[in-house]
Amino acid sequence: MKKTLIFIMTTICLFACKDEKKSTGLELQTPAINDFNYKVDVFADMEILRYRVPEIEKLTTKQKELLYYLNEAALQGRDILYDQNGKYNLCIRRTLEHIYENFSGDKNSDDFKAFEIYLKRVWVSNGIHHHYGNHKFVPEFSMDFFIDEIKKLPDAAFEKIGLDAEKLVSVIVPVIFDPKVASTRLNQAADVDQITTSASNYYENVNQKEVEAFYNSMKKSDDETPVSYGLNSKLVKENDKIFEKTYKTGGLYSAAIEKTVYWLQKAATVAETEHQKSVIEKLIEYYNSGDLRTFDEYSILWVADTLPHIDFINGFIETYGDPMGMKASWEANVNFKNTEATKRTEIISANAQWFEDNSPTEKQFKKEKVTGIAAKVINVSILSGDCYPTTPIGINLPNSNWIRAVHGSKSVTIENITEAYDQASHGNGVAEEFAWSKTELDLMSNYKFITDNLHTDLHECLGHGSGKLLQGVDPDALQSYGAAIEEARADLFGLYFIADDKMVELGLLPNEDAYKAEYYSFFMNGLMLQQMRIELGNNIEEAHMRNRQLIARYVLEKSADDKAVELKTRDGKTFVVINDYKKVRQHLGDLLALIQQIKSTGDLAAARNMIETYAVKLDPALHKEVIERYAKLNVTPYKGFVNPVYTPVFDADNNFIDIKIDYTENFVEQHLRYSRDYSYLPSFND
Repeated sequence: MKKTLIFIMTTICLFACKDEKKSTGLELQTPAINDFNYKVDVFADMEILRYRVPEIEKLTTKQKELLYYLNEAALQGRDILYDQNGKYNLCIRRTLEHIYENFSGDKNSDDFKAFEIYLKRVWVSNGIHHHYGNHKFVPEFSMDFFIDEIKKLPDAAFEKIGLDAEKLVSVIVPVIFDPKVASTRLNQAADVDQITTSASNYYENVNQKEVEAFYNSMKKSDDETPVSYGLNSKLVKENDKIFEKTYKTGGLYSAAIEKTVYWLQKAATVAETEHQKSVIEKLIEYYNSGDLRTFDEYSILWVADTLPHIDFINGFIETYGDPMGMKASWEANVNFKNTEATKRTEIISANAQWFEDNSPTEKQFKKEKVTGIAAKVINVSILSGDCYPTTPIGINLPNSNWIRAVHGSKSVTIENITEAYDQASHGNGVAEEFAWSKTELDLMSNYKFITDNLHTDLHECLGHGSGKLLQGVDPDALQSYGAAIEEARADLFGLYFIADDKMVELGLLPNEDAYKAEYYSFFMNGLMLQQMRIELGNNIEEAHMRNRQLIARYVLEKSADDKAVELKTRDGKTFVVINDYKKVRQHLGDLLALIQQIKSTGDLAAARNMIETYAVKLDPALHKEVIERYAKLNVTPYKGFVNPVYTPVFDADNNFIDIKIDYTENFVEQHLRYSRDYSYLPSFND
């Protein structure tokens, strides 16, 4: 049911779409893979990449116009996510940017170099906390340097920030430099108040018990079509009264939402179909009202909108940033169908009922009739909000359980992003360092591109869409553990079925051994590789990483007797060894049945036990070993992106006739431009 942040490398399949009109010849031709410069920048633990937008030149003039308007709508909400991630983020970002642009000192000094890296990290994470680990960045420039540079800023900078120099220093210096202030964006530790210990800006002056009581009072056990309570609001307490501040025009974040609505209105005039026009107009209605029933109406229209070539995501959707798993961050992307690659997802969708019927889960937790499974492979044209600069490679929406059960879901695999990951990973030496033997290396070399794609397809198309909640189960029953449990459920579904003979029968895999490449790479990642993303001494906080370790550690524990999976040491190094792939599949099936039971029954205690036992803690010695081995490879653990720059082309009568795409803007240039062109909110939004 969630966005899937699976950072794996997959193959690229280019498509050809029918062009209703001849090319004007004004647009830039998409560069070939081998001629494209994917790499942009490297700093801290991050590498910045470009992504191609293949076949954009084959869109019709009307489709290009629609794409451009939707792109602009996507970029308008950038400031919203910064504010949601922390109440000081916009003020800090603007201060950092003004210092960067007005700096007149020695740019080769240690302080300035450290300052520049800090600013880039803030851009990557849309705030001062790590986008994956949630911990606050530690500045490596001095406090004196920072305060001195603030005092040098021109008056115009303070006007834009909204505070004078003295007040600005008093407000943001402790937030940046004091390790005890806003230390983590998202605290999901057990037995703490997850609201008051998290720096995310979804709540103000309330504690966890008050939040739970507020929303529990709204819910009705007999409501078969519940709204997503709290999805698009900030919950605050003022004068001992608790109430919601809704994200909408005229409400919280109005200035940015109004700009989004403006571009959506233009997009509606050039929609590909009447149904797509009604989807866009319903989204506008929702932005104007903030009514969650209207959001459900929009979601129902959107999931049924499968005919147009161009599609989009825009709004308050995913709840990973809220410790309670209720409130949604703002995100957007715009995309169009990769027709050729979509053929494989169409095969999977056509057989959805077979997969549901043959799942190892209990019958009472299965859907009697699978409906509305729509899946496709796409190329994105723009990333924004919580999809930028880091982005998922797969998305399955909507998240509402009852809408999914009645109306189905829409799944996508983002192929031009996986292409960029793949091309950037060539020759990095990770597989050679961590694989047990040439057998595993050959497996991954021959089949990993295919199996990675297929696992993502199964995860998104069927995994999130499988199973059902028992009647009366609260969709939010698993609280902060819900996201990791849901991602584990979808991953397990994909892993279990990728090893089924049905994959070869349907022509999705070339032979019965190909799936082993996915099994080995998944366990190597879940048991070892992903630990490079966690600082020594820290736990795993991010839901997708918890999911992967949960699965891998559970199966490793269950393999204590049969040795299906082992960790072995050779020459002082640890390796994953899979001795019995069929037995591994049995363990995965058993875990899938257990996870589905937890999900379907809303068993919070079982979810907590599963996550806390397998998904959170790291072996300190193994963690240290992984980091040291990675350090010798000089490979960054995270990847982010810059967007292409789109320029509309108009004729003498101001009619849209084409779009130009440019890939040369760098990371710094893009973020400074976005801050100039798409920054509408005040530094503090109350």
